[in-house]
Formats: sequence, structure tokens, C-alpha cells
Amino acid sequence: MLREINMKNILVIQNKRIGDVLIASVIAQNMKKLFPESTIDYLVYDYTTGVIENNPNIDNIIVINDKELKKIGNLLALIKTIRKRKYDIIFDPYAKMQSRLICLFSKATKRIGFKKREKNPPLPFYTHNISFLKQKSKNCGKAIEDRINMITSAFDCSEIAIDEIPKITLTQQELEYNKLEHYDKPFIMLGVLGSTPQKSMPYEYIVTIIDYITKHYNVNVLFNYAPHQKNDAISIYEQCADKDSIVMDIYEDSIRGFITLMNKCTLLVGNEGGTIHIAKAVNKPTFTIFSPYVLKEHWASFEDGTTHTSIHLLEEKPDLFSKERSERRKIEEDPTFMYKQLTPELILPKLKVFLNNHLKKH
Repeated sequence: MLREINMKNILVIQNKRIGDVLIASVIAQNMKKLFPESTIDYLVYDYTTGVIENNPNIDNIIVINDKELKKIGNLLALIKTIRKRKYDIIFDPYAKMQSRLICLFSKATKRIGFKKREKNPPLPFYTHNISFLKQKSKNCGKAIEDRINMITSAFDCSEIAIDEIPKITLTQQELEYNKLEHYDKPFIMLGVLGSTPQKSMPYEYIVTIIDYITKHYNVNVLFNYAPHQKNDAISIYEQCADKDSIVMDIYEDSIRGFITLMNKCTLLVGNEGGTIHIAKAVNKPTFTIFSPYVLKEHWASFEDGTTHTSIHLLEEKPDLFSKERSERRKIEEDPTFMYKQLTPELILPKLKVFLNNHLKKH
């Protein structure tokens, strides 16, 4: 265990993706408890910064660009910058070659990163190679538990209360967001598209779910999607039966904008991804539809069957495929067939229970 009390410069490296960046922020909030006088920096890709802006546990956000960092000259320049900052501790939950090289050449005294498939890396990237947990043991989900384990495996945390809940801090102006105030029905957010095609359920299934919600519940519906997915979102909207209940002209095209809008909604129903984690971080109920290749035990956090709940194909059809890595990779390459098996007939009974807990019917 590391017991030094004078360590002040800490870096967390978590480039991808929006959900991962938010989840890994639990490292910062617990290290700030452990070393209150520390300076904690967070190295992330530019498109993810919204989930950690205004976080009181993060002192500086170091922003990099995904494509630019692939150029060797830019990577070397970043390594040089990190080295000059003289970090005492670096956490690398990202644990890819770029971040490993940054750790290796950083001169940081303590470098803490994950082992991949139980193998120690070929070079001394880390002083502490942390194994992924075999299975989850807490309700926060394995992804969060693994990141907490990076801290507790390397530091004596007996004098702090570990905080497992990622948080988003809104400004006063964000709290006063008023675009929904002129409507007389509550708003629910629908994540109609996943962050990638592999995380998006078939459009006809999405339409069926939207039609069920607008028919049975007294709500207005908002669509969440990435700006480049607008045409797909419009295509889904055009197929819906009750367009009057879907408000398409309220949309925020930035992460911070979505956070502000989500904070004014009643709940979120959507494909698993960063938006689900955002909704949880602003204390909104969530119903998550998992892509078949995603391991639910890793990414399902704080589920209690009421406030947060979800559905995964393997729960409904456990003999359809295995959880083996090779099997999941095949599905990720083309999840179409498996996603077709997760029909609205399977989703709606669970969704109905969730919605009945939070919404008024027509």
C-alpha cells in the first residue's frame, strides 16, 4: 500500500469515451478525499470534456484531439508536456498504447494501470499493474468497481468513505434552463440512437416503443442523438404515430447542453451509452436497452428495479449466445441478427413497469 501524504500532482488519463470519462471521474473524487491538497488533472479527448466541466475534484482538464494524437510528433510533444508537469501519481484506466507510453516516460513515481487479460505489459509502463476484478460485488457495476479498485489496491483508504457515484456539477445558469417551462406535460428523454450503429436497436423497434409511450402516458417526448445522426432521428420521427407528443425543435447539440436539458426531464429511456450515465449523474431514472455484445454486469450501474433498470438479450434468451469475448466480438462486428431478437414484445413488459413507477397514464 502507498501511504505517502505529500503527493500533490495527480493525473488521470481517460481518453475514450463519454461514459468512460464520466465513470473514471470517481478516481478524481476519491483521490481528492485522500489527498485534499492535491492538484488533479484529467487528460481527455476534446469531445468528452462536457461531463467533467465544473467538477470540483478536477483542477485542470488537458484536452487532446483523437486524430491529432495519432501523429507521432503530437504524441511525443504531449509526452514532453506531461513530463514537465512532474506528476507524482498517474492513473491510466484507459490503458492503451498511447497512454501507456505517456506513463512510461512521465517520470511519475506512482503509475497505476490495468493489466490486459491478466498479462503484465512488456515494458514497465506502470509501477502498479492492477488486475480487472473477476466479477462485480457492488451495485455500482463492475466498470466503476474496477476503477475504485485501482485506488484501494494502491493506497490505504481506511480513513475515507469511498464514493462510488459519478457526479456532474451544474452551474446556476444551467440549473435555470427554461426551454421546457411553457409546456404543460412532463418531458421524457429518449435515446433513440446509440453512440455507434452497433449500439442502436432496429429503427422499427424504436418506433414501436415510442408509439407505446405516447399512446399510454401523458408526456412530451424529446429525442437525443448526435448531431451527425439528425437525418436518422428525423426518419424515426416520421414513422411515429403521435408526432404531436414529440418535440423535435428542442435539441441541444453539445454534451453540456444535453446535461442541462436532461436535468429538466423526468427520466431517460435509451440505448446503453454515455447518455445513460449522464442521466444517472444528474439523478434521473433510467431504463437501459443493452446492445447484445455489451456485458451488462460491467456497465449496468446502481440498478434497483425501480429508479434504474434495464434489459439485455441474454436475460431473455440465455441460450442464444455466450458471454465469451470471441463470441461478443463477432456480434459487435454485425449485431443486426442479435438485435432483431430483442423485440418490443420482450422490452415492453419491463419498460411498462418502469414507466408506471414514474409517469401518469393518459
